[in-house]
Amino acid sequence: MSTDPTPDFGSVDALQVPRASLAAEASALDADDPLAHHRAAFVGAKTPLVYFDGNSLGRPPRATADRLARFVTDEWGGRLIRGWDEQWMQLPFAIGDRIAALALGAASGQTIIGDSTTVLLYKLLRAALDAQMNLDPQRVEIVVGRDDFPTDRYLVEGIAAERGARVVWVDVDTSRGVDAALLRAAVGERTAVVLLSHVSYRSGYLADGAGLTRIAHDAGALVLWDLCHSAGSVPIELDAWGADLAVGCTYKYLNGGPGSPAFAYVAARHQRTLTQPVQGWMGAADVFSMGPVYRPADGMRRFLSGTPPVLAMIAMQDTLDLLEEAGIDAVRAKSVALTEFAVRVADGILSPLGVRLASPRDAAERGGHVTLSHPSMRAVTARLWQSDVIPDYRDPHGLRIGLSPLSTSFAETLTGLRAVADAVRAEG
Repeated sequence: MSTDPTPDFGSVDALQVPRASLAAEASALDADDPLAHHRAAFVGAKTPLVYFDGNSLGRPPRATADRLARFVTDEWGGRLIRGWDEQWMQLPFAIGDRIAALALGAASGQTIIGDSTTVLLYKLLRAALDAQMNLDPQRVEIVVGRDDFPTDRYLVEGIAAERGARVVWVDVDTSRGVDAALLRAAVGERTAVVLLSHVSYRSGYLADGAGLTRIAHDAGALVLWDLCHSAGSVPIELDAWGADLAVGCTYKYLNGGPGSPAFAYVAARHQRTLTQPVQGWMGAADVFSMGPVYRPADGMRRFLSGTPPVLAMIAMQDTLDLLEEAGIDAVRAKSVALTEFAVRVADGILSPLGVRLASPRDAAERGGHVTLSHPSMRAVTARLWQSDVIPDYRDPHGLRIGLSPLSTSFAETLTGLRAVADAVRAEG
């Protein structure tokens, strides 16, 4: 990881850029950006297209094209089945440990790359609920935010039905997320597991990882963190928080590509006591014994099920290289600067058009994206896509501006927001 101090982008006043000149401000911020050179590492970053959806699918690094081609010709084509013995079997653990060190604040031996986000969330949530109910049959409640990502909510409902548990819904302001007061009111002596989003998918609200984990633990519950919208953008300290479990995807800020596999974290203290429900050959104690009875492996291997998706794990390694060079603290500083600039621009040119901020205004409570609300935003999004400005739309009336720190410039951000203003005007 870089040993350089975290960059200080400063405030607009410190840069002494005239408030009326947004273009001059963007230019000054780009000139002062110590991470600006990383933008050239991404395919398409030099084109006129404005990409505001890196929090859904990140741009591919240029180096990834060469890496994938080399894998096909040299490793897959050259080594063939020998590749499993030589390195492929260890990739879920090697890449998992690297993500843990660079982005999750977690020691080695606690993170794997495996299935989709949905499958890993299912495995860990089911395992945690079963363990809690076995210890105390009265602990039958799963706590989840009513505005969490649909997969999280659907899984909670399905698992509760499977296991005879009960869902406790936390109602939240859609421009924020679950905070300490809301969680305290939701947990109690019947709580088994709490599923929390570190960064809310709709609003970008950044939860207090350590504080919410402590509240859940004080109630005797286990916590499963959804890190999909924070991993690679916001510093995470799973070990320091005392987190129990976590899952996150790799195709957003980690640029693993469409459908790249998710990661799962299980704190070392839980690995021997949790029984994951999808028992496959890759999670067995002796993978190649092909024995008549399933015996789970020690450590994180027991949370694997089927054959590792080797091709799908390859692409994210180039972003991990960039993240190691830049350092997650510098990435976060750039992210804060980008979202603060986006909010300032929105206040200046979108607020007069009736657009309101549907994300926390305080950067300390905001992740890497900003949501802007207006009744016309669904049509605005469609209009923008036709002109190569790519945000995404989220009900109710939300235009989501995802700003990937390593691949997004301030000038690109300004260009895109000006296009939003034009589209809002056009839609009346």
